[in-house]
Amino acid sequence: MKPTAAPHRHHFLYFADPMCSWCYGFSPVIRQLADAFADRVGLRIVMGGLRAGNTQAMREKDRAYIRDAWTRVGEASGQPFDFAFFERETFTYDTEPACRAVVAMRQMAPDKALGFLGQVSKAFYATNRDTTDIEVLSDIAAEAGEDRAAFHALANSAELKAETMRDFLFAQQAGVHGFPCLLIGNETDGYSLITNGFRPIDGMVEGVGAWLEQAEAA
Repeated sequence: MKPTAAPHRHHFLYFADPMCSWCYGFSPVIRQLADAFADRVGLRIVMGGLRAGNTQAMREKDRAYIRDAWTRVGEASGQPFDFAFFERETFTYDTEPACRAVVAMRQMAPDKALGFLGQVSKAFYATNRDTTDIEVLSDIAAEAGEDRAAFHALANSAELKAETMRDFLFAQQAGVHGFPCLLIGNETDGYSLITNGFRPIDGMVEGVGAWLEQAEAA
């Protein structure tokens, strides 16, 4: 998969997964960056497939690892978490359906893709909804203003599943193995790394602005 052409000379290239806790922590940051540079920089979202296709139910050591990660993300980002999640008797942490839902929204309503990514993450982390279930994901799409039946059909289509796999492959070919990962640039001139992992917004707007000034003067 290649990012589609943008109307801007440069775009953010954002690799993420809606069921990645650090991506959830980064949600307000990428939103602020996208808004701050909306008139100068496009945005292309690529799903990374953090645990896509996982079929193993969480074990106790998995629960402990995830609980610790959520605690650290909450402390670093201020994002809320619903720890009632850990009262579930069983859960299979497969991120493919959530990624596929974001790809479906990206196709149906591109301008809503970033917001929807954040909505899916919030549904999972803050309100303990099961975002491995395409029915729940279709409900969230309807809450975002899309036709539920049309979204459901698209998200379950073979075409959309293949498109989602192309996202995963592109992320792998780009050498992205951790999320969130944010770059800026274009296919012709190449990309510069903004962050590989969570970062607070402090200094990022200024840094991107300085990069743009230099790039646009070249």
